[in-house]
Amino acid sequence: MNVRRSAAVLAATVAIGTATPAVAASPSPSPSLPSGLYGSSDPTYDGVWRQSLALIALYRVHAEPAAATVDWLAGQQCESGAFPAFRANPAKACDAKLMVDTNSTAAAAQALSAVGGHGTAVTKAVTWLKSVQNKDGGWGYTPGGASDANSTSVVIGALMTQHTPVSTIRNGAKSPYDALLKLSLPCADGGAFAYQPDKNGKLTANADATAAAVVGALGQGMVSVKAGDKKNAACTDAARPTPEDAAANGSAYLAKAVAKDGHLTSALPGSENQPDYGNTADAVVALAAQGGTAAATGPLRWLERNSAKWAEQNGPAAYAQLILAAEAGGADPSDFGGTDLVKQLTATGPAPVTASQDDSGTSVWWMVGAGLAAGAGIGFLLSSRNKRKQP
Repeated sequence: MNVRRSAAVLAATVAIGTATPAVAASPSPSPSLPSGLYGSSDPTYDGVWRQSLALIALYRVHAEPAAATVDWLAGQQCESGAFPAFRANPAKACDAKLMVDTNSTAAAAQALSAVGGHGTAVTKAVTWLKSVQNKDGGWGYTPGGASDANSTSVVIGALMTQHTPVSTIRNGAKSPYDALLKLSLPCADGGAFAYQPDKNGKLTANADATAAAVVGALGQGMVSVKAGDKKNAACTDAARPTPEDAAANGSAYLAKAVAKDGHLTSALPGSENQPDYGNTADAVVALAAQGGTAAATGPLRWLERNSAKWAEQNGPAAYAQLILAAEAGGADPSDFGGTDLVKQLTATGPAPVTASQDDSGTSVWWMVGAGLAAGAGIGFLLSSRNKRKQP
């Protein structure tokens, strides 16, 4: 997912003549970076995205994030409901110069929905996403940009926070599923999804887009994805394919792609092919969403053996991707190839505030709060943290 984010940002920044910097990671945030942000690398191009993934991953494993991390994300939202990749000065109103995008907005909507207590912000984000839906039913990275499989799929996850059937979210006659079906390839071309048509309208199989679109076509999102019970069978063309047909074909493509080496492969210009850890993690989620945990066993085991160094180098979004893959694939995120992914992720941001326990099982902080309340008559001090609520 962080790889997907980088590709989308690169495409957008190339269009406006700005280069995307390399992303580096370190164990804890730098003092010069915003308080509450996960990771210490420059957040200009991925701040909201990586924060959202981190919060979603922690939610999936029932881990409580620090309140500051949620506040930071919520503070990035513009009055319109949209989110930029990063907003350096949240106190300053968003203006036309600040580029907002569908990926940041959709990911943030899912994250804030998961942590709870931000129902209004989530609704505003989804309302904005609906307002920029393309005529083909999908979304591009930037408002009005050509629809792509990745953006459309992450927006589907956001739409689901409103408990409204995705098929009913339409621009004219077209729904998000129509946009994904338009980007699905026939079995002669592998049954994958394309990212988007090239300038000649040709579709080319893209593993990253396929991993995203399988989950989207199944009507799931990062917060809600769950193991499916459908076999990852061979690709089958249908006269009038449904989103489920396209998801099955995409899953079959991914299963074939990881069968030999256990991972997906990326090729950078001028370099040899190399393992693609991020997209392999996404493929695990897609394979599990379609065919259950058994369908994702091969690539999941490969990640357990090989991903530790990659995650350490790439920081919170990478740890979040691995947590989502482990959780979807039936592995233990706290012992993933010997690595506690949850511990590593939380170490990249402010530590959650937890109440210690004495031998009798009574919270020390509860007793301190009770004493203060008794002396001052301020009952609200008894609550050191708000409990998670669903919007």
